[in-house]
Amino acid sequence: MSAPTYTRPRTASRGGVGNRLPWWALALPALAFITLLALILNPSNAHAATGDPAVTQLLQRAQELLAR
Repeated sequence: MSAPTYTRPRTASRGGVGNRLPWWALALPALAFITLLALILNPSNAHAATGDPAVTQLLQRAQELLAR
């Protein structure tokens, strides 16, 4: 007759290495929020990007190849 075997439950490790966020994980979203807020408050600083003709031609060629 076989007896049931019991396994120990896993205990949570208390290592602090995996619990900390790097500095940029908070800095980058904050910087993006401040930048967008500044653009909303002063939209005269936001300029439209000009397209490079080479990029435009490349995209047109890709569209033509996909259309075939």
